[in-house]
Amino acid sequence: MLGSGRIRAQASGVSKLSALSSLKVPPADPGSAGAYPGRSGSGRDLKIVDALTALIERMGLRVGDRLPPEIELARLLNCGRSTVRETLKAWQGMGIVVRNKGAGTTLMVDVSNSIQVPLTLKLEAESLLRTQGVRRPLEVEATRLAALNASRAERQVIRARLEDLMDVFDAGEDWRPADHRFHAAIHTASGNPLFAQLIRQIQQAFGELYSAPFGQPHLGQASLPMHRDLAEAVTGGDAAVAMRIIGEIMDVVDAEVRAIVNERD
Repeated sequence: MLGSGRIRAQASGVSKLSALSSLKVPPADPGSAGAYPGRSGSGRDLKIVDALTALIERMGLRVGDRLPPEIELARLLNCGRSTVRETLKAWQGMGIVVRNKGAGTTLMVDVSNSIQVPLTLKLEAESLLRTQGVRRPLEVEATRLAALNASRAERQVIRARLEDLMDVFDAGEDWRPADHRFHAAIHTASGNPLFAQLIRQIQQAFGELYSAPFGQPHLGQASLPMHRDLAEAVTGGDAAVAMRIIGEIMDVVDAEVRAIVNERD
């Protein structure tokens, strides 16, 4: 019976692929229903992401279904195989797919309810929320340790990074690099360099495809006033308050992501 089930699954996959054997999915046009205003990317062409997500939707793939092989995806998407491989690699880093040598690429995100919400938006939101979910316990623990372990010099650096962040924000400039430096100072003060390394890797996995989530480079800006309270709690050695505030800061971003998706639903 296991063998017959496997045959049925394979037949289903072949049927889906055969139905699309002559399809060339065009890159999403900025004005089409599959795109949304202000969307931007970095590194790789987001048109390939749009085309790949459209293909997944047209094939009717569900969680647990396997994607076509890379060489077939490259043919269907009218792009190079290396482009497909790098896109899937980035998706794996964000938990959208799982890739196993010999077993292919398996879809891990449910995209079946994307009739109202554009699929590209749904996947981007899913990716960011998954990224936040992994990052949250790391940020909370790093913040706790920083409040307990920071040296006098490290506390001074945290305060200085906070003032830099606020100066950049008040000047109306791009505050994201200053925000990264502020949080990096807290990670350093934790006494464990792995926190900074892991959080940076998580951010890079998402940033490889999306430089500005939903075309909004200042996502999470509403949390900036809370950074002063965070700095005061960490430098004051109040671990409990610091942990609460970093959690609230991350809550702001999560809420903004869900609000964006709901607005487009």
